[in-house]
Amino acid sequence: MAAGVEDERSQRVTAAPDTYGAFMLQAATVVRLRYVDCGHDGLSPAQATELADVFERLANGDPALDQIDPNEAIALAHRLLDNDHPEHSRLWPRTP
Repeated sequence: MAAGVEDERSQRVTAAPDTYGAFMLQAATVVRLRYVDCGHDGLSPAQATELADVFERLANGDPALDQIDPNEAIALAHRLLDNDHPEHSRLWPRTP
């Protein structure tokens, strides 16, 4: 692995003081794995890295991102973790 990539990874936030932060870190990890490391369609590696950085900054409580609605971030994190198929979740409302 290149030294630059290794250094970059070591500077990432790896723990969060609360559930929200931990969830944002998990979303960042999924984005990086799915779209940067594995090359999944939908986002370029640069866009995915930027999005993952936003999730990490939210986890760290960066005041520069106060304009982002936490509920929107949570909703997006859920969609990412569910691989954009919320209907597969056991919590998804079922029609009778």
